[in-house]
Amino acid sequence: MRQRPLAWLLGLFALGFALGWLWFHPRVAYYRSLGWSRLYYALRPPEEQVFLPGEDTAVSPSPSPSPTPALALFTTPWLTATPSPISTPVPPTPTPWPLPERAFIDLPRHEYQRWNNCGPANLSMALAYWGWEGDQMVVARGTKPNARDKNVTPQDMQRFVEKRTVYRLVWRGGGTLDVLKAFLAAGYPVLVEKGFYAPDVEGWMGHYLTLVGYDEGEEVFWAYDSYLGPGQRVAYDVLTARWRDFNYVFLVPYLPYREGEVLALLGPWADVRWAWEEALRRAREEAATLDGVEGFFAQFNVGDALTRLERYEEAALAFDEAFRRYAALPREERPWRVMWYHETPYQAYYYTGRYGDVINLANTTLAAMSEPVLEEAYYWRGMAEAALGDFAAARKDFQKALRLNPLMSRAQEALDALPEE
Repeated sequence: MRQRPLAWLLGLFALGFALGWLWFHPRVAYYRSLGWSRLYYALRPPEEQVFLPGEDTAVSPSPSPSPTPALALFTTPWLTATPSPISTPVPPTPTPWPLPERAFIDLPRHEYQRWNNCGPANLSMALAYWGWEGDQMVVARGTKPNARDKNVTPQDMQRFVEKRTVYRLVWRGGGTLDVLKAFLAAGYPVLVEKGFYAPDVEGWMGHYLTLVGYDEGEEVFWAYDSYLGPGQRVAYDVLTARWRDFNYVFLVPYLPYREGEVLALLGPWADVRWAWEEALRRAREEAATLDGVEGFFAQFNVGDALTRLERYEEAALAFDEAFRRYAALPREERPWRVMWYHETPYQAYYYTGRYGDVINLANTTLAAMSEPVLEEAYYWRGMAEAALGDFAAARKDFQKALRLNPLMSRAQEALDALPEE
């Protein structure tokens, strides 16, 4: 009889451990997050959170203050289009050889993505083709240690590949279907970043897709989709429509000794600046002819390309028009997650001294999230606050960004540059 209290205690301990394990299990965490998101969005519809540039009552957008030692980090533009090892300018010439009617690459494995793991899963699949033995969780730990992080950028992927593996990765904007086909025909799997409407998920979101082949006769790409599965057929026009949502960005991992071949396949896209000039040209053409959601993304791409070319004044005006187009869309059509995947609007407004717009855009973005976990939004809000001299608020935002992503070295640098309290 005396052993019964101990048995009850051990039983309660085991039950608590089991419940705790279940609570934090990835699948349970996913459904818990999904349930909370649906409740939050029902009470606070995210499509109603609209950023209107220039409408700033808290902080008026003013010119940049004169740089001082304490503010130097917060008033100096930085290069937004990080060049890869391949950056040699070459003239814009067409593919130097005819493309075959069809091509197909057999990847050694397919990986279904875990929670918020689209980018890591696709990069893992593409690297496996070249012999890499890691998986998506290895990529995730090196790019997004917070499982709730919604996005891994092409820059994040490039840093991971070139710092933590023996491989290399090149990424560019303004791609074309022929560029994708050229790499596939030469035996290189290609990742594209695109818009996506997922089953059982409301609204538009960003998504990576690993292309493994194409067929000219049927006008389709074959793809490994980390959400839908392998063996996906994607029509040329369908891919183009959703690829536009990310300014036609494509990524190619490769072996270092094959860099010469990659350079030849890139052609004019080998030069970073040429690629963004090409993206800008196409975005302007599309923005002038498209309306609705497609027109919004085309106009957004104008600002995105201009920012990467460091033409900030023009970029800020282009984003003003893009956000006006967004506000004019029917509520049910608004791609309200768009700022989960982009930083260039923050950069354009920041480097034109429109700090109030930076802060308001970050506030609007975070308010439309059931889990406000975008370290980039906190970082840029902190940068604007620091430029305005509100160092206490900036310190909190940089610290929040670092709690969400300890790998965000620029947030640590900005925090270290703040005057002491």
